[in-house]
Amino acid sequence: MALWIYVSVFAAFMQNLRFMLQKHLKATKLSTGGATFSRFLFSSPLVAAGIGAYLWAGDIAVPSLSPTFFAYAVSGGIAQILATACVVALFAERNFAVGIVFKKTEVLLTALIGLVVLGEGVSAWGVVAIAIGFAGVLLLSDPPRGGARLFNKAAGFGLGSGLLFGVSAVGYRGAALQIDSPDVIVRAGVSLAVATAFQTVLMAAWLAWRDRGEITRVLASWRVSSLVGVTSMCGSFGWFVAFALQNAAYVKAVGQVELVFTFLASYFVFKERSTGKEIAGIALIVVSILVLVASF
Repeated sequence: MALWIYVSVFAAFMQNLRFMLQKHLKATKLSTGGATFSRFLFSSPLVAAGIGAYLWAGDIAVPSLSPTFFAYAVSGGIAQILATACVVALFAERNFAVGIVFKKTEVLLTALIGLVVLGEGVSAWGVVAIAIGFAGVLLLSDPPRGGARLFNKAAGFGLGSGLLFGVSAVGYRGAALQIDSPDVIVRAGVSLAVATAFQTVLMAAWLAWRDRGEITRVLASWRVSSLVGVTSMCGSFGWFVAFALQNAAYVKAVGQVELVFTFLASYFVFKERSTGKEIAGIALIVVSILVLVASF
């Protein structure tokens, strides 16, 4: 198999670990903003040190970065912050597995955004996959105790995270494509370093303004928060390498293997159980993903 498939699976596994840790932080110690910030605070210096060491060891010059690169990287970074916050907030509304499946609408939305922004098209089978996935989302969006279907907080957070992660993926692929280097590690590492540095500064400023004391609480929870940072760095680097090598929609499609890791975690770690309707919705989402993958 191609390298980008292996790194996509690795990234999905590390991302699942990070969300498990963030769910724990959200439930026990931190606000949504604090749990979101933890991934950037501890991963940003690790990413910068890692790519710096790689450039130094290989005697590679820092590539020049165009305004277009920064536009893609910044838009991707902002979208990723908002998407992560949506997922963390969703964990308070629905169980871990359903929360992650809501997020997985990103594979369908990434294909659409990639078409509009980068001109990377979607086949007829892709349209079929989108229709099947939408049916699954309708089932998943039913709140456990009745109420509005699409107009509830869980659906809003879930679909919002999918859309924003799609924007983020396309932004990061666009940024990597702007770097003139044959070395995929350079393209991925520099893009990731710029994005995470920007995200750390932006979130620190936001928390200092709107959530006083939360930065201190993030630092105080360093035993778990630092693990969030490490898993975030590993997962993000995997995504960035894959984005530098392949169409973002393809990468996100393979990344749906995270669903397998998610249900194992939900069942064995969090002791959560899904309803029959949720399982049916999840099954439709999985079918839509398989159709999308087959169309590639």
